[in-house]
This record gives sequence, structure tokens and C-alpha cells, in this order.
Amino acid sequence: MAGGMGQGDAMNRRDVVDRLLGDASELLVVTGLGNAANDVAALTDQGANVFAMDGVMGAAVSVGLGLALAQPDRRVLVVTGDGELLMNVGALATVAVQRPANLGVLCLDNGSYELTGGQATHTAHGADLAAMALAAGFPAATTVRQPAELAAAGALLRGDGLAFVRVLVAPGNTPYDRLDRNGESIRLRFRRALAGDERLG
Repeated sequence: MAGGMGQGDAMNRRDVVDRLLGDASELLVVTGLGNAANDVAALTDQGANVFAMDGVMGAAVSVGLGLALAQPDRRVLVVTGDGELLMNVGALATVAVQRPANLGVLCLDNGSYELTGGQATHTAHGADLAAMALAAGFPAATTVRQPAELAAAGALLRGDGLAFVRVLVAPGNTPYDRLDRNGESIRLRFRRALAGDERLG
């Protein structure tokens, strides 16, 4: 299927996040719900610079846009999944119109809604989220199918300019038992990180 994902192409999602984020301490990271939040929290020990949108489906890109506009001197990275992004795919058009040069969007595409039983998403049937981002007006958008392509994708996400990267990852959940799901705790910790003042609460 054009734009669809093949099982033979898929990589381990936790390895992908590790290779693309590396030391994420200089980034402001917004995650989609579920496995995206688990992946980033596991890599960063859910540091203060990570805003995990666990429980809010479809909002990650919009929140990332607002953060990028409010913090133009910081690099903002949204890490989300295909199911979460498809819930509000129109947000890509809003981002492209605003065109923040400090925003990267990473979509971990496994073609399924893993947390609710592994039902197929539209990407499993040919929907191409990178092509949608380009059509919306993103200046750079790409699909990564092989590990050898990850280095260039990481440079795109962390460099200057608005960018979208879709990585084909294997189906399956990636639990992280220590994920903080308390919205108030996450908000306060992230606010302190933005202000650079540990005394704020």
C-alpha cells in the first residue's frame, strides 16, 4: 500500500527514541499519551523538561505549537504516535501556518492503537502522515524505514527549522511503571523547568 507500513520495515520504538533524543536535557519535550509518554519517560526518567500528555488524546502537537511560540529560544520536540496524531491531524496545518522554527514533531508509527487492543490505524491502510505534513506546509517531512536513516532524522528534529519525522516502529506496548500520571505534579515540575527556578510551585 502506498504510504503504508510493512512489518519488515519496523524498528523497536524504545531504541528509536533513545537514538533520536539522546541527551534531551536541552529540549522541551511534549509527548502524546500512552507509549509515547512511556518511551520518553523511560529515556529521560521523566525529567522536568518533559510534559507528558498522558490521558489527553490528540492534543500533543497543539500543545507543542503553543510552547514553541511561547519559548522561541528553546527547541521544542513533540513525540507522539500515529493514533494520537490522527485524532487531530488538522493541527499540522495550524503548525505549518504559524511555522515556528524551533519545533520538531516525531511520530512513532506502529499502525495500531496498542493500548486499546491493537486495532489498526489508518496508517496501516496507507495513510501517510509525513506526506500530510508536507501537504500542510511543513518545509521538511520524512519517513524513516531503516536504522541507517535515524542519524539524519535526529539532526532534522534537533536542528533549526520546523520539521516532521515519521518513524516506522514495531507493534507492541512499551510500559514504564514509574510514569507520573498526576497532571498537577507534571504541570508544576514543567513550570519550574521553564522558569529555571526550583522554588516555583
